Amino acid sequence: MTDPTARQDSAAADRETTSPTDAGIAAAQADPVAELVREAAEYRDKLLRTLAEMENLRKRTEREVADARLYGNASFARDVLQVADNMQRAFDAMGPEVREHGDAKVKALVEGVELTERELLKVLEKHGVKKFSPAGEKFDPNFHQAMFEMENPDAPPGHVAQVIQAGYMLGDRVLRPAMVAVVKAAPKAPPASANDNPPRAN
Repeated sequence: MTDPTARQDSAAADRETTSPTDAGIAAAQADPVAELVREAAEYRDKLLRTLAEMENLRKRTEREVADARLYGNASFARDVLQVADNMQRAFDAMGPEVREHGDAKVKALVEGVELTERELLKVLEKHGVKKFSPAGEKFDPNFHQAMFEMENPDAPPGHVAQVIQAGYMLGDRVLRPAMVAVVKAAPKAPPASANDNPPRAN
């Protein structure tokens, strides 16, 4: 005959050796609906996270494609600017007298250069490249490159007094800064000293 006390000790030992996993399985078997609800919540959370990551990836890809379309031709556009600069130099070399008082052939040449320059700028603008000439504006190192300073009583210090070479933008980025001369600040007057005062009459 088996001792009842021995059976109780054996049952207690079995309960102590039961692992947490066994307990979880037992709980799931006890309430399968609760376990299914928990799993459904986990899968829903994973799905929402995946959808959010895919949306972020789509937006980032669209932004990168747009930037590639706009700024991908920056190197080519920068090379074309050399052609525009040479045309402007040729136009400036003719001078106003040649353009106004030259013969018909010279005027036709001038008009051809002007027309070609306008067409070139139009093509550049079509591809996002815009020319800017900041004469009279406040000097901005983000858009302008200072070549030298000069005095100009008609403009405040720190402003652009002369544009040496126009700048160009590609979208909202500087393709080439404008080369400018900046108005120099007026020299400060030396402080008056006691020796500078005229002697008083007695």
